[in-house]
Amino acid sequence: MISGPEAHRIGGALESVAGWTGEIIVVLNEDVRDGTEEIAAKYGAKVFREPWKGHVAQKNSAVDKATHDWVLGLDADEVVSPELRDEIMRVLQDPGQSAQYAAFSFPRLTFYCGRWIRHGDWYPDRKLRLWRRGQGRWGGEDPHDKLEVQGAVGRLRSDLLHHSNESIERQIAKIATYHAGFVKRRLKAGKSAGFFQLVVRPWWKFMRTYFFKLGFLDGWQGFYIAKLAAFSTLTRQAMVREARMPKQPPL
Repeated sequence: MISGPEAHRIGGALESVAGWTGEIIVVLNEDVRDGTEEIAAKYGAKVFREPWKGHVAQKNSAVDKATHDWVLGLDADEVVSPELRDEIMRVLQDPGQSAQYAAFSFPRLTFYCGRWIRHGDWYPDRKLRLWRRGQGRWGGEDPHDKLEVQGAVGRLRSDLLHHSNESIERQIAKIATYHAGFVKRRLKAGKSAGFFQLVVRPWWKFMRTYFFKLGFLDGWQGFYIAKLAAFSTLTRQAMVREARMPKQPPL
């Protein structure tokens, strides 16, 4: 696990893996002073303070410190459910399955605005987080890291529980930051955003999330998630257009 100031929620994540994992490794940002380190130590974690290097490099630094055969990657806002814990233990103790696969994925279930979200783009939201040491490495582009695995990937059924976005305000604040990489890639490729990107893509995002993926079954939260997904899609395309505009108004 990598962590910033997460004293308000890291305890749940660590409690869900304490007692059945061989070791717990937390790479903590060196400037954190909110008590996260003390909470991690309470659960027996080995804590390493390091300067922030970006999601990909920081996660690989944590992996490099692992000493056991299998590695489970976890975020501070995630909890391994008892069902997932039991399934992981059962699979890794089965010589046939543990030898057949280099990694395992499992669905992630998110709690949002008082409700578990079971439809739309947010579920099953499969995550590849369990892998044999030496056969997986974090790649991708910050902040969107992605585990790259050498070998076959098995599929587990039980849920990883996700307690993300404590408020709508915090979620909206992340939108522009998370789209910065997308804008850079579009500009580097010499692409802009036209009618299709600005009008059709956001409309289709809502339709797919809310209707075709049954987001309407998640109540008002499902409606809001679908609308926010459309807004996020529109925003990143508009940011591409904005980046291509002249910095000074015409005379």
